[in-house]
Amino acid sequence: METQNYSNHRRYVPMYHGVLLFLLGITFIGSLVNTYLSLGDHQRIYSASLITVLTFCGLIQFWYGRAFAVAVQDRAIRAEENLRHFAMTGKLLHPKLKMGQIIALRFASDEEYLALANRAIVDNLSREDIKKAIKNWRADHHRA
Repeated sequence: METQNYSNHRRYVPMYHGVLLFLLGITFIGSLVNTYLSLGDHQRIYSASLITVLTFCGLIQFWYGRAFAVAVQDRAIRAEENLRHFAMTGKLLHPKLKMGQIIALRFASDEEYLALANRAIVDNLSREDIKKAIKNWRADHHRA
């Protein structure tokens, strides 16, 4: 497995993010065209509009299927990073840390974790700023 770093840490699944989204998109556009062309034909309008509605439902499912998985993953990351911080300091993470900052901190090695967490609070670092500041990347190959 390739060494993970800032430039390659994002998860991209070509069949999901590329092919499925493309197919759903062109199917939805085709269904809209079909519905428009069927407006004067009372025998075709029902099936054409049903295809449009079902395709739109597929797009919604595509979006929320990913959003729900990421939300659950974020909750797990918050719990893991709270435990990690507690093991190092005996205290939970500072409540001022935003979820995006906590997610970015998971990539920091133990040696730089506490200093970077404090910097994130004091300097209000963004998720990207935190990731760019990491010198020893801690890979996460198990993300959704």
